[in-house]
Amino acid sequence: MAGNGDIQWCFSQVKGTLEDDVTEADIISCVEFNHDGDLLATGDKGGRVVIFQRDPVSKNSIPRRGEYNVYSTFQSHEPEFDYLKSLEIEEKINKIRWLKRKNPAHFLLSTNDKTIKLWKVSERDKRVEGYNTKEENGTIRDPSCITSLRVPTIRPMELMVEASPRRIFANAHTYHINSISVNSDQETYLSADDLRINLWHLEITDQSFNIVDIKPTNMEELTEVITAAEFHPAECNVLVYSSSKGTIRLCDMRSAALCDQHSKLFEEPEDPTNRSFFSEIISSISDVKLSNSGRYMISRDYLSVKVWDLQMETKPIECYPVHEYLRSKLCSLYENDCIFDKFECCWSGNDSAIMTGSYNNFFRVFDRTTKRDLTLEAARDIAKPRTLLKPRKVCTGGKRKKDEISVDCLDFNKKILHTAWHPSENVVAVAATNNLFLFQDKL
Repeated sequence: MAGNGDIQWCFSQVKGTLEDDVTEADIISCVEFNHDGDLLATGDKGGRVVIFQRDPVSKNSIPRRGEYNVYSTFQSHEPEFDYLKSLEIEEKINKIRWLKRKNPAHFLLSTNDKTIKLWKVSERDKRVEGYNTKEENGTIRDPSCITSLRVPTIRPMELMVEASPRRIFANAHTYHINSISVNSDQETYLSADDLRINLWHLEITDQSFNIVDIKPTNMEELTEVITAAEFHPAECNVLVYSSSKGTIRLCDMRSAALCDQHSKLFEEPEDPTNRSFFSEIISSISDVKLSNSGRYMISRDYLSVKVWDLQMETKPIECYPVHEYLRSKLCSLYENDCIFDKFECCWSGNDSAIMTGSYNNFFRVFDRTTKRDLTLEAARDIAKPRTLLKPRKVCTGGKRKKDEISVDCLDFNKKILHTAWHPSENVVAVAATNNLFLFQDKL
């Protein structure tokens, strides 16, 4: 995969309805490629998971195309009610994580605020005919009428994709689950809520181990919450978690069973010149992702993406402003609650580029090698395959050039919170409200 600075991105396809009155249930709440990039899963606020499969023709065509078709749709979570606390539990899917494939079936974990489920997605293209004890329609035959034994035969049938829940991991979180992460051993995974991180075994549903607990004895002394957590891609004993105070802690499970004492603390001292009423809110980290190589990690706060070297705790090695022009708008963003939006970030397959979202359906791509950055827009008016995306520019004052958009004209209801990058190609998936956009490099 080439470095990203000289990539020209073009439109590949868009999935989702065109209607302006989007129902809340259709809003996409997470996007995730599987390990070889042939499948792409989205979860939505209605508790549904939709899996798209790479079109085999598009994968092998020259030039190749990043095109996906619907492969399977299933209801993963239903709305529930917690009678003890008189709380409604939303069906919204917070996160999806794929397991590495070991057999023809695919496995994925999905979670809402309280319950994690392990799903098996498998194909069936054959059926058994000629049962002895039941009719073809499934009714049981009277044993006294069976006079001869038949050998059942296997017949081809139309391909069916079935999704079945294999495990349900429940009742382990008091607060809302914000992260799940499968360990590199592919046997255990973590789930994190505001104050605790639990370690699960994929085969055991009725118990988990609490590995991080930051809950103070007196809740009035609470100063921070956990915002995201992830396992190291190669070292199964290492995990990181970020907090609302703008810190990231690295824990090593070999040193103690309860990782309340972190091994490393990554924190950038605040620039006193930028100090304001909003400093604490905008320094909260909404997402943290370890690089595919395991050497670096990125953290996303409200205004920037930072790259950290795991060997250096004192400060990030790179910092990319995402939408610095919003610094003067923090007051109105606080009033309309946008300042609490949780943007995710992701790495390209070879760690040379980073992607994250912004407002007005803009998303940002940063090239770490050339230090170039792009602002691109997920919009339906370019919805023709191979249409080149024009870089967008936001101007903050003075005269507006022809291709620029004024910061006062940005639509804060259109936001790209969830993005995903194909593990080995320059194909990206971007969730814009209820639409899933796919873009690829123009070869």
